[in-house]
Amino acid sequence: MVSALASVVYFPGYRSRAKSSCRQSTKLLPPALTHRYVFCRKFPTFLAMQLSGITTAKDMPVGLDKETLDDYSSQAKLLQEFTKTPSIDQAWIFKSDSANRSQAMFLFGQTDLLANKKRKFILSSHIAKSNDQSIDFQWSPFPVEMDDVSSIVPSPSGSKLLVIRHKENQSPMELEIWGSAHLEKSIRIPQSVHGTLYTDGWFEGISWNNEETHIAYVAEEPFQSKPVFNDSGFKVEGSADHDCGSWKGQGDWEEDWGETYSKKRRPALFIFNITSGEILAVKGIPRYLSAGQVVWAPSGSIISQKYLVFVGWSSDNGPQKTPRKLGMKYCYNRPCALYAVRAPLERESSNKGPLNANNVEDPSEAIALTDNLSSAFFPRFSPDGKYLVFLSARAAVESGVHWATNSLHRMDWPADGSPSPSAKISCVVPVVMSPEDDCFPGLYCSGFLPYPWLSNRHTIVLSSAWRSTRAIVSINILSGKVLQVSPSGTVYSWDVLALDGDDILAVSSSPIDPPQIKYGYCTRQMEQPSWSWLNVPCPLSGCFDKVRSLLSSKQCSILKIPVNNPSVTLPEGVKRPFEAIFVLHSNPKFEACKENKLDSACNPVILVLHGGPHAVSSTTYSKSLAFLSSLGYNILLVNYRGSLGFGEEALQSLPGNIGSQDVDDVLSALDYICGRGLVDGSKVAVLGGSHGGFLTTHLIAQAPRRFVAAATRNPLCNISLMVGTTDIPDWCYIEACGTEGKRFISETPSTEFLSLFYHKSPISHLSKASSIHLHQQTPFLKAPSVKKVKTPILFLLGAQDARIPVYNGLQFTMWARWAIKHAAGALLSRTLKAFTYNSEAVIPVELELPTTRVQAAVIPRLSAPFTFQPIFPVITSPQARCQGGNNGPIRALKYSKLESWTCYKQAIRKRIP
Repeated sequence: MVSALASVVYFPGYRSRAKSSCRQSTKLLPPALTHRYVFCRKFPTFLAMQLSGITTAKDMPVGLDKETLDDYSSQAKLLQEFTKTPSIDQAWIFKSDSANRSQAMFLFGQTDLLANKKRKFILSSHIAKSNDQSIDFQWSPFPVEMDDVSSIVPSPSGSKLLVIRHKENQSPMELEIWGSAHLEKSIRIPQSVHGTLYTDGWFEGISWNNEETHIAYVAEEPFQSKPVFNDSGFKVEGSADHDCGSWKGQGDWEEDWGETYSKKRRPALFIFNITSGEILAVKGIPRYLSAGQVVWAPSGSIISQKYLVFVGWSSDNGPQKTPRKLGMKYCYNRPCALYAVRAPLERESSNKGPLNANNVEDPSEAIALTDNLSSAFFPRFSPDGKYLVFLSARAAVESGVHWATNSLHRMDWPADGSPSPSAKISCVVPVVMSPEDDCFPGLYCSGFLPYPWLSNRHTIVLSSAWRSTRAIVSINILSGKVLQVSPSGTVYSWDVLALDGDDILAVSSSPIDPPQIKYGYCTRQMEQPSWSWLNVPCPLSGCFDKVRSLLSSKQCSILKIPVNNPSVTLPEGVKRPFEAIFVLHSNPKFEACKENKLDSACNPVILVLHGGPHAVSSTTYSKSLAFLSSLGYNILLVNYRGSLGFGEEALQSLPGNIGSQDVDDVLSALDYICGRGLVDGSKVAVLGGSHGGFLTTHLIAQAPRRFVAAATRNPLCNISLMVGTTDIPDWCYIEACGTEGKRFISETPSTEFLSLFYHKSPISHLSKASSIHLHQQTPFLKAPSVKKVKTPILFLLGAQDARIPVYNGLQFTMWARWAIKHAAGALLSRTLKAFTYNSEAVIPVELELPTTRVQAAVIPRLSAPFTFQPIFPVITSPQARCQGGNNGPIRALKYSKLESWTCYKQAIRKRIP
């Protein structure tokens, strides 16, 4: 979506100065007439690629001159330079017989725009360390593509490799066990055994036992057969689906876990017996629990029975613990607990007697281990088996916000290996309320390494948000001491990839520096470990050469933005400055612009707003933002109060104040850079998705003359509409009412709450404008103040989004049409066409709009993890007419003639203010 803005609008009179083919700036209009600016539409990447081969005037699309077409082609090629660069997704290190040698295996990903998927490949390397703290990586000559592979998991010793293959929308799934030189075992799992294996990073859990004879994992429980009915009555067994008439009904409706988990209803545990090839279902887990994040418990000194430890989420997590599966994606506030259950290592015969499990009365039943904690997840056992370490989002569960500051806990695991619900649990790292500047801000961790331990067996290494960066930290689980491992005081973000004994393999990047593999040597100074970091030469470095050259003139900094007029009653953590990441495009013409007082011709800025709202924009490299920066735009990413990484007090200040506090913080950050002459305040675009879209639509309504362009993906425009249709209705109460709203969460909100939700929403500003027309008809009603949407805005709406359903954004576009029509008088009538489509069909929807200020396009859910979707939303008028649509995700684009592009531009200039 970020790149969609570059595909939709130019800043008035501004062309990227990185391209020699660009024309000079046109004469600028006065700031008061910013609504008259011309916004030219560009073709999506794949269409520009096709059009780049046109060489004759006969083949030229009507309305496009050769220079414009060359411009499209140039940017399409430039975008390819960024999208084709690989990402570093995972890494594993395997020990060898020599103390100074080891082997590494890297998993890289590369986006394939035309195929609409992310391709994965493996690249291996030998690591040789010398006594002078130098290191040599000897890479394999070519990578190996992992086609149709959803996950790979090495065994603890590194002698075996589990490969999970699953062709999309096809079955059966395949499990493969590879040795050092050949395929040792391969099985296919039919749907009657279980459904899709979870590799999503949340429910996901794939764990080898220490003996490397069994693998525990999480998969969807097998589909239960149900009676099927059609228009002829009960469907006879053996009849095909095409025998059904106009409809087919199939049993009771079942809830799923919301966005991203469509048709995934109950994750369950299974064990793969490598020797026999059998798949065994783990029994004893109650039906109301969904299981995930499974690990093997260490073997005990007395009992021989093996246990699994897993995370369980109850399906009774609706209002007042009613049976309701609320959305799980990005929702750390869902109550969960750790459980232990007996692992079936082989299929039990019917005449087999009960197993002796010592103090466990019923070994087949799952044992709750963390009943006194409302949240426990990401379990990891220490190497000596004495402790079970896990994270807790208790602050999120208790307050109701979807993500808050985590705490780290340690459970004493019984020496005999028998799980006990009364085992001692200690808090290792508590929630940090108000961190001092540059001090540890608290834990904001989204996962652990499979083996995160240093050689002392009680220090864990992980990555966490640290204000506007990501940092690597080490935590001593006995003393609770937290140490920042990655370098401090820089704009770089760091993520740990794997551990090589006490040495660390990591990746470092910034908004203007592509990912670089780093190797950290561990040294000790007075018993305090420290790490010296070395750059690792990689064959992929050459892929970034052109990108680095395009970004070489950029500058990145983290700005501390003072809070605007903070109240003395606010907690200290709320009054402290928040941060914004600023990427400055500098070029030789910048100083000339300043000297000649032509700032309006320089330094346009794109304001990028994260969603959540309890998320964070970090300085991690982003391909789409780097692409926009290479075009000459400045980038401003605002971490308003309520973002992760700044302590719990600042985070908890936002619930109840959305639409005001976050909007004020964003405008304060914009004023901060404009006031210092870093950007031109008359050339500001804004974009954001989800809650970032909520802010985007709020901003163009509350500050209608501040922005000249906007783009938003799946924006929340009307909370009162969302509450009854979303998979997270609790979000509406918490963020609109504050943490007290948790007591009032209901599936049937009262009129008072609906009114509150409405007035917190961006759409309320449109109703204020539209009520003028109502006041003219009914003078006894008081007409509120008028705030008109003046900024051209593009909506990208997911047709199957379960979190913010499509009609939330469409309602804004339709209401904007009505409000502007009656509040602004007679305007040039225009037509907008929005397209909702899937892989089978295109469904056009026409909306009559009085201006080009509001544009809409509906796009389907993407299966590939793209940061944007190239689309061509359509504007038509009596003078200029075209038709666009997509008959499948990034497939052939259909369009008809654009009769006159100049007519379109002239029409916009004639708009009535």
